[in-house]
Amino acid sequence: MAFPSRLLSRSKQLYGGQAISSVRYFAKKSEAAPASLKGDEMLKNVFLDVKRKLETALGILRKEKITIAPEDPAAVSQYANVMKTIREKAELFSESQRIKYTIDTRTKDIPDARTYLLTLKEIRIKRGLTDELGAEAKMMDALEKIESELKKPLMRNDKKGMALLMAEFDNINKKLGIRKEDLPKYEEELEQKIAKAQLEELKKEALEVMDTQKKREEFKDEAMPDAKSLDIRNFI
Repeated sequence: MAFPSRLLSRSKQLYGGQAISSVRYFAKKSEAAPASLKGDEMLKNVFLDVKRKLETALGILRKEKITIAPEDPAAVSQYANVMKTIREKAELFSESQRIKYTIDTRTKDIPDARTYLLTLKEIRIKRGLTDELGAEAKMMDALEKIESELKKPLMRNDKKGMALLMAEFDNINKKLGIRKEDLPKYEEELEQKIAKAQLEELKKEALEVMDTQKKREEFKDEAMPDAKSLDIRNFI
């Protein structure tokens, strides 16, 4: 079947992309590269680091049993645990870390609070995240209130004004039942949702490939397996 090659391609997209993001993150955090690491040598090191991370990820996938059953909570949880192991061993971002990195890099030069909040909304939409609690609208209302009191746009370097805004945000969080100590739980829920979405994508691709195969003459009498019976380790 063509499924093995497509699965491998999907794995490379997932972990190659995360590896590149991680390398970019640490490159941003580090000081200017010494002369000996500039140019071709630096590109070579980046390539080798991405290659190492990808090989680490695929090595784990070759050992761990993954059941392509997004409808089964146990299968989703097990897949999420495999992804967590890969991130830890290959030093890749979790989704929450990738979002934080995106926010940090996209907003670091934004001077005013309004543009900052609008940028957060844009990032959320592009990441496919939903604002189920309506927190964004409440945050904008809070900003409107503070700016009305200040009688001017709120700048992020205005310590007094930002302190007032943060106090408003704290009140919003309390009303919504959002607590800082619950952040690990929210991150875990996000990773479970992502794991389910990735399994759904794998199942969709597997079914598409098998459906295409069934239409070929040589496979017309062959029974196609259930997607959850496929063992990914045999295809990598």
